[in-house]
Amino acid sequence: MTDFLDIHKTSPAELRAIIDTAQTMKSARAGRPKGAPDDDQPLAGHMIALIFEKPSTRTRISFDVGVRQLGGETMVLSGADMQLGHGETIADTARVLSRYVDMIMMRTFEEDTLLEMAEYATIPVINGLTNRTHPCQIMADVMTFEEHRGPIKGKKVVWSGDGNNVFASFAHAAKQFEFDLVFTGPEPLDPDRSLDGLYEIIRNPQEAVACADLVVTDTWVSMHDPQSARERRHNQLRGYQVNDDLMSHANSDALFMHCLPAHRDDEATSSVMDGSHSVIFDEAENRLHAQKAIMRHCLGV
Repeated sequence: MTDFLDIHKTSPAELRAIIDTAQTMKSARAGRPKGAPDDDQPLAGHMIALIFEKPSTRTRISFDVGVRQLGGETMVLSGADMQLGHGETIADTARVLSRYVDMIMMRTFEEDTLLEMAEYATIPVINGLTNRTHPCQIMADVMTFEEHRGPIKGKKVVWSGDGNNVFASFAHAAKQFEFDLVFTGPEPLDPDRSLDGLYEIIRNPQEAVACADLVVTDTWVSMHDPQSARERRHNQLRGYQVNDDLMSHANSDALFMHCLPAHRDDEATSSVMDGSHSVIFDEAENRLHAQKAIMRHCLGV
């Protein structure tokens, strides 16, 4: 058994095996009702705790459905549901949960919370998102790219916008999957300088996306940002909107991704999101398949 905490903490061989497993499982489910079980039931008899300190749509539903398709059961918890939200230490919570369930997926704010949970749990822990990284999303993104365009190795990926937690996991993936990553965005929103990843910065967005195979963006504001921060970010990022003009500077067959939820016509126009370059809903679906493969990897099943 093993944790899945970050892409750069998982070997390239293991990451490749996860992607291959996800693609195989997705193909095997073609045409089935969403609630139908997989042919094999590797999580039969297993109970998985899904902990959400941050609200969620895709992460919550995809993990819940994925566990059920694999034959397991879920217990969905919020921070407010647990003593974790009322003074109990993370270490004690980890020790107790390890007696009740077989694996923990945690979507939380601080990376230290996740790391402490993993340190003291005696069962696998999966990073469903922290303020620092979002590795499950990028595994789905790599899977989606390869479905449409073949191996991502050696391809050019351009991120336009804020150097946030999703970008951080892209930077980790660039190193592990060996693709070229370019960040284009305003200097005040550059990625964390301590980020252990691989990328280049090009300020001019049109120059950055030249010859791109994939263009990616994310929401400019967080659900927790005050109004003053939202206005400031819009002013900073307006020139980095992914629109038809920006996409015209990329390769003619370039793909467009957004992890969702999106603020349409802010970070990306609806014409791009709904256009021929966009694979955003394939990307959303592949969260399910990638995470099923991650859970199998963590439990060794």
